Amino acid sequence: MFCTMFLELLLAVIAGAVLYHFIFRKNNEELPMGDGWWGPGQRRESEEDESIRPFKIETTDEELNDLFHRIDQTRYSEPLEGSRFNYGFNSTYLRKVVSYWRNGFNWRKQLDIINKYPHFKTKIEGIDVHFIHVKPTNLPAGRSAKPILMVHGWPGSFYEFYKIIPFLTDPRSHSLSDDQVFEVICPSIPGYGFSEPSHKQGCNSVEVARIFYKLMQRLGFREFYTQGGDWGSLICTNLAQIAPSNVKGLHLNMVAVSGSNSRLPQLLSVLFGQRFPGLFGLQEEDVRRMFPFSSKVFYHLVKESGYMHLQATKPDTAGCGLNSSPVGLAAYILEKFSTWTDRDFRDYEDGGLERKFTLDDLLTNIMIYWLSGSIVSSMRFYKENIGKGLGAAKHETVLVKVPTGVASFPNELMHCPLYWAKQKYVNIISFNYMPRGGHFAAFEEPEILAKDIQQFVAKVSQK
Repeated sequence: MFCTMFLELLLAVIAGAVLYHFIFRKNNEELPMGDGWWGPGQRRESEEDESIRPFKIETTDEELNDLFHRIDQTRYSEPLEGSRFNYGFNSTYLRKVVSYWRNGFNWRKQLDIINKYPHFKTKIEGIDVHFIHVKPTNLPAGRSAKPILMVHGWPGSFYEFYKIIPFLTDPRSHSLSDDQVFEVICPSIPGYGFSEPSHKQGCNSVEVARIFYKLMQRLGFREFYTQGGDWGSLICTNLAQIAPSNVKGLHLNMVAVSGSNSRLPQLLSVLFGQRFPGLFGLQEEDVRRMFPFSSKVFYHLVKESGYMHLQATKPDTAGCGLNSSPVGLAAYILEKFSTWTDRDFRDYEDGGLERKFTLDDLLTNIMIYWLSGSIVSSMRFYKENIGKGLGAAKHETVLVKVPTGVASFPNELMHCPLYWAKQKYVNIISFNYMPRGGHFAAFEEPEILAKDIQQFVAKVSQK
């Protein structure tokens, strides 16, 4: 009898807390557009050059010779016996990767692949912004393409989207429905790849969202869709917060919900969700991915988040060696493409890297970081966004009201159930559990991500 009464009381308290949360939480805040200047020195009084300039990625023989010289001077350390990838990148396998990089990898061939899509640069708020702009080649008669802004994260680049672009711009040729055909714009985040880094402190995700908003306006798109994971997820979310009348739909393959709006629901569902999943709208798949919470979420994040603390506090110090050693850079970045793709890859001698990717694709991403010298500026983005602490930014408490779609991949760093996502994204019209895939969804599973984007946009169009 006592147990029954206690349970009823507990459930009443939980229900009351949840009800209070939904009734009294703020839902009318807006995120201001703002303005900025990230170029060197003071903002010039003259009008900014808004021209859009064609751009081609090129590499000199001197740059390649310098790379090879540095590779040849690498000092390796022997891995612990049986450590596989549990101590980080296994140096025995690293030797294999570097040997291929030095002797088998054809960068000139990869350059042709990279340059097959049109590249451009334009100056926004004092810095050059690089982007690719791919229009459909087989657009059905009488139809118009839907513009979609796709934003990468760290340690990725615009190259992450090269495999998904054909499914979006020419779906019929790739066995997909051509009901939804897209015009794809993929910018490089400032400080990543071939986008100029900010010369000033404070260029965070909201500032970048505004820069990309200005980019889309400059390209002539008043309304458009957005898609992203990792930092791209946050940037696209911020874009939906500052320009909700322009963003027709927001599609995410990673959702990280923080701020005062979500803390209570998250805490309650972590404490009681495994035993009472229905009370928190948790599906069987949510429970499978989240519980036991200590091992599947907490300890996993502890193992995978050391880099974040370094980059959110002293990125310039941590980045010095990476900017000088190509092999160090490769090990640091490629380790993420191992364990963020599948946590079980830690127990493989080769980190499972070639189970989802080719060495050509992985090394192409590394070359983008190396030749642009962008590793330090890319790492600074963590300090700009979370250096003041999680939950400190205004955008974390501003609700997202544009139509939202979520593709939830099973091997993402942290699973966000629909119940959590709804605390911030209040107009979710599509939430689907993907059958496979991890953090780098567009790179790993381009076809199933493209299908999910298509069905989401179709739902938005019907509303």
